[in-house]
Formats: sequence, C-alpha cells, structure tokens
Amino acid sequence: MTRRNYAQVIHIFDSVLDKRLRSTLAGEPLRRIARRRCIALVVSLLLIGNMPQSVAVSTARDVNNYKLYAHMKLKDAKQYRCLELLWNKESNWNPRADNPKSTAYGIPQLLKLKAKDPYIQMDLGLKYIKHRHLTPCKALAFHRMTGHY
Repeated sequence: MTRRNYAQVIHIFDSVLDKRLRSTLAGEPLRRIARRRCIALVVSLLLIGNMPQSVAVSTARDVNNYKLYAHMKLKDAKQYRCLELLWNKESNWNPRADNPKSTAYGIPQLLKLKAKDPYIQMDLGLKYIKHRHLTPCKALAFHRMTGHY
C-alpha cells in the first residue's frame, strides 16, 4: 500500500468515526488499533468489490465482512447485536437466501428485492428498518411477536 493510499484510507476512517467515538478514543494505542481494523475492512471491501459476480458464494469470511459492514453502518453495538440476531433468523446472512413462500430475498429478506449485491441488500434492509421500526432492536422485538418484521 502506498503512502498516498494509506492517507486516503485514514481519511475514510476518520470520516466514518462519529464525534462520540472519536472522543472515547483519546488514548493513542486504541486509535491505532481502530485504524488498523478499519484499514483491513476497507482493503477487504475493495477486494470483494472487484470480484466477479459469479463468485458470490457465501463463505465464513464473506459473512464476517457483511457483519463488519453492517456494524460500521450502525455504529451502536446494541443495535448491531439486534440486527445480527434478526438477520441470522431471516437469512443467516446469505445474500442468495430465497423464501419459497413469498418474494422475500437476500440478507434482509425484503419482498420483491432485486439487488444481488449483498452490500446494497444490507443498505436497503437498514433503510427499511429505519423507516418501519426506527431501530433494529424494535424490528427484532416485532419479529419475535409476529414472525416477520
């Protein structure tokens, strides 16, 4: 990785961190650890983004990348845990999960979902949850009562 690319990755990392998280990372060692993890995530996302569409089989590494992506989108550990439980029940984080009883598809099991890209699926799923339930924990509570969200 060149120095310029490293600087770009650090800039992306700094823009992803919200102010509350930045204030809690006052110690330099924690900041370095967080930056290293973010760099690893960005590099893995770049590598996955360059993969051909036909190689979209979910492996354990893919699922971990999906979970990291969702965690970075939420920025709240409690809400992420609720989302993880919810999507484990719905699709087990499989972007090709298909419900034979309805038109639900993908990681979030949204009806009439056409997106094949798992990251777009997750973005749409998070948008749906925010619109319908406000938070993943409220969506999970609704799912526990009704069997869907």
